[in-house]
Amino acid sequence: MASLPYADVDSTLRALAGKAEGFGRSAIGGLHGPLFPVTSLSDDGPGSLREACRSPGPAWIVFQVSGVIQLSSYLSVGSNMTVDGRGERVKVTGKGLRLKECENVIICNMEFEGGRGHDVDGIQIKPNSRTIWIDRCSFKDYDDGCIDITRGSTDITVSRCYFTQHDKTMLIGANPCHVGDRCIRVTIHHCFFDGTQQRHPRLRFGKVHLYNNYTRNWTVYAVCASVEAQIYSQCNIYEAGQKKKTFEFYTEKAADREEARSGSIRSEGDLFLNGAQPCLPTGIGEEETVFHPSEYYETWTMEAPSDSLKHVLQICTGWQPVPRPVDRHS
Repeated sequence: MASLPYADVDSTLRALAGKAEGFGRSAIGGLHGPLFPVTSLSDDGPGSLREACRSPGPAWIVFQVSGVIQLSSYLSVGSNMTVDGRGERVKVTGKGLRLKECENVIICNMEFEGGRGHDVDGIQIKPNSRTIWIDRCSFKDYDDGCIDITRGSTDITVSRCYFTQHDKTMLIGANPCHVGDRCIRVTIHHCFFDGTQQRHPRLRFGKVHLYNNYTRNWTVYAVCASVEAQIYSQCNIYEAGQKKKTFEFYTEKAADREEARSGSIRSEGDLFLNGAQPCLPTGIGEEETVFHPSEYYETWTMEAPSDSLKHVLQICTGWQPVPRPVDRHS
């Protein structure tokens, strides 16, 4: 049986705080704030999610209603906030959440589907946001990205999320001119990328640790390292459809460098199925340019990729019908 992380995070409402693995491990969200219940599915107004997110943090936002929230514009989430969808089924559509110049945010057990418009992402993290955990969320059919992390945003974990029916899934580092994105650090683990076309993720400049994810049936590539990117791909499952090339390398010139270069990927213990081809460069020293996660955090919950893990990730990722835990905070 697969050994999954986070066995105790649903024991009480705020047991999530500070429990992320990886780069987002310090995120406590609204741990020290009051409970803020959402009672309306309206875009704005009394009891709405938008009104809850306007409250000065810290705040732990929960839902007392299930259904669809149709957003007419981005909904900004501020610092020291938890948006906790456990206990209800809430879907955000139309636009998405924006995490702008904020820190210490947790978003848990939400659905994002059908975002429309230029630059509309499910969750957009920019600029200069940090210490963020996105856990057990489902993403589908946005005009731009599902999750985009750019403009100096860092120390982020994306875990147990489900992605489907989408093209440009996750962009980390938006432009070779944004040399400040060298600070970006993201962990992505126990996620299921189900037939999404590309960007699982696409990375510029930063460092990404991928472990125990399941990516299948991409149509462009699975993972892309562009200018100066460092990706450590560890014990993931890559199951090809018609397109067999798993790793892609795009060459771009950083604004403060003379020569163009691509990024680096180190693959350790990954499982390649149905003819999936790593297509890693054979140049000497290529792997030495990739960081090791143990330089930044001591432990993470990981197992060898297997049919058992593949099965579990198909069931346990994305929104889950878990009851809202009791809040023992006083």
